[in-house]
Amino acid sequence: MTDGFDPLGDCYGLDRGTPLDRYYIQAFLAENQESIQGQVLEVGDSRYTVSFGGDRVQTSEVIDIDSTNSNATLITDLCKPGSLPSSTYDCIILTQTLHLLREPGICLENCLQGPRGVLLLTAPALSRLSPTYPDGDFWRFTVTGMSELFGKHWDGPFNVDAYGNLPICIGFLHGEVVEETPDEVLRRRDPRFPLTVAVQARRHSRADRAADG
Repeated sequence: MTDGFDPLGDCYGLDRGTPLDRYYIQAFLAENQESIQGQVLEVGDSRYTVSFGGDRVQTSEVIDIDSTNSNATLITDLCKPGSLPSSTYDCIILTQTLHLLREPGICLENCLQGPRGVLLLTAPALSRLSPTYPDGDFWRFTVTGMSELFGKHWDGPFNVDAYGNLPICIGFLHGEVVEETPDEVLRRRDPRFPLTVAVQARRHSRADRAADG
């Protein structure tokens, strides 16, 4: 029980089940799972690389700024220009990270390095302040705002979409979980009330650039 001023828990519902935003993150990655192949980079751990890439993945790398992360194979700052090796990754999975970066545009430009590949990115349109990084939680993104950011910092085609609805947004803030939510509520999408924004972005290949003149 709560007094109405606190959520059901302080960790997005992880203590009781699957946070609501993860339902949409996983749905987005499932829609784009064919792009998760070859050399794949993921932030924090490789859970989504393994879950959605399967035997299409040749090599898996994990990036983090935290040197104590035992899962990480690459320790670097995504806000530092040139921090990612060029011409390396076929797919970058960047889920629920952009809002924690002081310079999200630089991050996108780092992910753009190389002649090929796809970026699969999600970010919160609505969320409580991060309990883990309260002083490093900078941004929330609408579809329009994310499109503006990619338009300024990404050289290639991209598609921005949103997931969620009013009861889902309320439930997420309250700490409700997927296991407590009817399927018809989870499946409904209302652009007026986005919880999660997702982007599928492709780099222009050399052939694309040559064709463009």
